[in-house]
Amino acid sequence: MITSPNLELSPEAMQRMGESYLRAIVDHLTNLPQSPRSNLDNAAEIARALREPAPQSGTPVDELLQFLMQRVIPHSINSAHPAYLGYIPGGGLFPSAVAEFLAAAVNRYVGVWYAAPAAARLETNALEWFAEFMGYPAGTRGIFTSGGSLANFSAVIAARKHILNENISAGTIYLSDQTHHCVMKAAMLAGIPERNIRVLKSDEYFRAVPEFFELAIKADLKNGLRPFMIVGNAGTTNTGAIDPLRELAELSEKYSLWYHIDGAYGGFFNLCEEGKRKLLGVERSDSIVLDPHKGLFVPYGCGSLLVKDGERLRRSHVLKADYLQDQFTPEDETNFSEYSPELTRPFRGLQVWLPLKMFGVPAFRENLAEKLRLTEWMYERFLAEPGFECLSVPELSVITFRYRPLRGDIAAFNRRLQAFIMKSGKLFLSSTILKGQFAIRVCILSFRTHQTEVEEAFEVIKWAKEEVEKTD
Repeated sequence: MITSPNLELSPEAMQRMGESYLRAIVDHLTNLPQSPRSNLDNAAEIARALREPAPQSGTPVDELLQFLMQRVIPHSINSAHPAYLGYIPGGGLFPSAVAEFLAAAVNRYVGVWYAAPAAARLETNALEWFAEFMGYPAGTRGIFTSGGSLANFSAVIAARKHILNENISAGTIYLSDQTHHCVMKAAMLAGIPERNIRVLKSDEYFRAVPEFFELAIKADLKNGLRPFMIVGNAGTTNTGAIDPLRELAELSEKYSLWYHIDGAYGGFFNLCEEGKRKLLGVERSDSIVLDPHKGLFVPYGCGSLLVKDGERLRRSHVLKADYLQDQFTPEDETNFSEYSPELTRPFRGLQVWLPLKMFGVPAFRENLAEKLRLTEWMYERFLAEPGFECLSVPELSVITFRYRPLRGDIAAFNRRLQAFIMKSGKLFLSSTILKGQFAIRVCILSFRTHQTEVEEAFEVIKWAKEEVEKTD
């Protein structure tokens, strides 16, 4: 009789593999502060060199580990580093990584409630906690997603179904020019014509202007279109700006529109008192996106959506299938496949539930409050340092700045400044364009970034400015 190769490892082999990989991970995390902030030199050549045909024979696990730790992981942006201040950091909590490993190893199916009722309840608990954090009522339902992009997509789908039903071609959506591009992509994927996506000019503080929204809504109504959704930002990616959330809520109520908030970056700041004061009105939205892989510091691949009227989320996603007739869900529980585009998916909620249970909510609240204090400290340093200027006033934890050289082109100098900082390996910063002006961004959000790292970062920026000046 022909038998297939055994893919099951022995208990001893599993133990050895787990221990060797764990040692490598612990060593990697322990040495993070001394490691490069990024390493993208010869990136294209390195990537091309890794092309290979499908393997026809096996490779020892230790060789594969060495390959990953030496030839793959180092050639990247080190987004787990304490000095990673680019884009939107998160850090990646180790307990969340362990939770992902556990979830994958036991391989429980959480797509439908009856396949793993206890696991589904833990995910539901975490989402109910999120609803409480945002001031949402008991009828709220939510889903975990891979990130803000798919969470925003499901929000648009829910709004489209509730207000437009089948009349998609006339639907119009309203958002500011600082809204994350994934919202526009979500609207396009949801079938909203691109010509009906109203991207409206923001004010000098990069916030939405409700008056512009209302003018656009009135014009569309006059032209026979069907306004259906307003999008507000609880912390934009560019500057961390917070839109006038209460005014947008009043506008949506006035015209009976769905009010959605993209809080992927900034929503969890509602946990701390200072953040709550800044985010007044977030509780008036119909839906909100929150990314645990940002504000709760879990590894990449964990977003979420809350919808205040949970039945609206369900109606926009639920379908029946004969092969699912054996499943059942009690009235007070959630079958996530009925609220999401996904049927098969990982046990995502465990990577949120485990660290929240381990550390407790106050630990996250205090970490988020610390990031706001650190941002204010660095912002004041930029204002006090001759030659530097900030292009926005930070509301959360993003600072945009540039240096004004005594001569030469400002944008060109700052492009060289950012490139020099990146090349030095001492700090990772990203850039953006604000009202046509090149700006360097600092985003302070990682749980590994504290006062020492922020002070060092500021000194690196000053040093880099002096070095670039010498070359002019």
